Amino acid sequence: MLNYRFPRDEALFLLQDVIALPALDEVGSEMVGAIMDEAARFGETCIAPANITGDQQPATLTESGVEETPGFADIYRQFQEAGWPSLAGDPEYGGQGLPNLLSTATSEIWQSANLAWALCPLLTQGAIDALSHHGSEALRTTWLAKLISGEWTATMNLTEPDAGTDLAALKTRAVPEGDHYRISGQKIFITWGDHRMADNIVHLVLARLPDAPAGVKGISLFLVPKFLLDEQGAPSQRNDVKVVALEHKLGIHGSPTCAMSYGDDGGAIGYLVGEPHQGLACMFTMMNAARQAVGVQGLALSERAYQAARGYARERVQGTLRDGSRVTIVHHPDVRRMLLQMKAACEAMRAFAYEASAEVDRARAATDDKEKAAREKRVALYTPLVKGWMTELAQEVCSLSVQVHGGMGYIEETGVAQLYRDARILPIYEGTTGVQALDLIGRKIAADGGEALNALFGDIERSLNDCGDAPEVLRTGLSDALHALEDTVQVLMTPNPEDPQAAAGGSVSLLMALGYLCGGWMLLRSAHQAAQPEETTPFLQMRQQVATAYAEQLLVRCNALAQSARAGAKTLMQVDEAQF
Repeated sequence: MLNYRFPRDEALFLLQDVIALPALDEVGSEMVGAIMDEAARFGETCIAPANITGDQQPATLTESGVEETPGFADIYRQFQEAGWPSLAGDPEYGGQGLPNLLSTATSEIWQSANLAWALCPLLTQGAIDALSHHGSEALRTTWLAKLISGEWTATMNLTEPDAGTDLAALKTRAVPEGDHYRISGQKIFITWGDHRMADNIVHLVLARLPDAPAGVKGISLFLVPKFLLDEQGAPSQRNDVKVVALEHKLGIHGSPTCAMSYGDDGGAIGYLVGEPHQGLACMFTMMNAARQAVGVQGLALSERAYQAARGYARERVQGTLRDGSRVTIVHHPDVRRMLLQMKAACEAMRAFAYEASAEVDRARAATDDKEKAAREKRVALYTPLVKGWMTELAQEVCSLSVQVHGGMGYIEETGVAQLYRDARILPIYEGTTGVQALDLIGRKIAADGGEALNALFGDIERSLNDCGDAPEVLRTGLSDALHALEDTVQVLMTPNPEDPQAAAGGSVSLLMALGYLCGGWMLLRSAHQAAQPEETTPFLQMRQQVATAYAEQLLVRCNALAQSARAGAKTLMQVDEAQF
């Protein structure tokens, strides 16, 4: 069984020295450290040991519903009773009101420890965001406190058998009936769609009203509980919603992925969230929160994969020196290359994920309308990068872990095969990498004429000017990458009659290049902070070495990706489909 240890020093260095969010100063460094230490203890000793159990004993479907992996319910009970779900919740509804950044840092622990289990509270947080922003006062009063406390959990219901990413084809219906609606239809790929870990499950469901216009403009969002509430607000009568099948998946076996049926016996009772026909905008609030959270999952599995590879490399004896002595494989240059590349990737991802999370806090705290709008645009710009770049990079890191293990990595007993399988869903759910790239180039860059992206480029340029004590190879590489991407964006944003789909064709390469650029930017800031103390330490020296390794092994990809992005779609679209 793999052991997991939260990288406490790296995380606290980011939280307290690199990100330095004012809201964390209000919490206090001692309290932040205590929270992270307790989260690490709970994740390492309680959640992590059940990771392999979920892989080997997945949830099952019974006549009365889904029965989760043995032991998962007890872990969730302890998690909920300890107050972890309410960490960043609104105090008006029983939350602790701590910064979003702190919640993200603890979420990394849950996801590293047991990704399949941790998907349940992850989706609940997304539903909390959606209801907080779009729910009526009555809905918030009725549902938020129990969700924030973790007594109830939540799901997101978008996908249908004939409507995947193309939500315009959605068929689920909602018919008004007094103060509620009757929902009927089917949904698939619903993560944690049913279980027995909580007293109720709140499903957020996209459906169409009878007078809905065609396409995505006719979609509304509804809150559909597993159990209806009695006059005291307690779960009572079972609603007309049930699980009809569980998906058999490549990975995340411990997370029940459900096919749901609504309205087999007259219609499930649901309540409108937000305005009629505005469901997609409401759901995107939940989805965007989930997309950043999935990016953190990429970091989380990468960290665990790195730790596994590091441990194996230190123990596995293979190879003989000239003096005849035997050595462990960590002494071989290529193994060191893989380990250092993995570590640099993890540290860059962690820093960028924390920065993106901190920007959410900055946007919420802004009192000036202009600053608030700029912060919100930055959050929107970061979201597809966190989700797309970090989940794609996680595939490589987990694969490298298997490679470091050699043949043993291909054997299930070592545990890294599970990480590799679990990671493969990350670039798919909550919008594929291609969807993130189109969102980036269409909604986040073109929609405002590149204003938000240019502001980011400006911040990176200022950091280059301010961080002269960071490794030269990183500063030079980051400057070259920045200028290459400025030119690339200009090319893709300029209409080209000979290649009308150029932006779409180059979008994924652009997304990945911007991800590597942002990762380098964060390690530049990290190396700069590590150079400030008068007396250096091995920990601070390593921050400089990690930054150098990132520049040499990963940042150099930016120029190649920029060249690929500038190639556009001309060649792609010229090939006759019969030739594929």
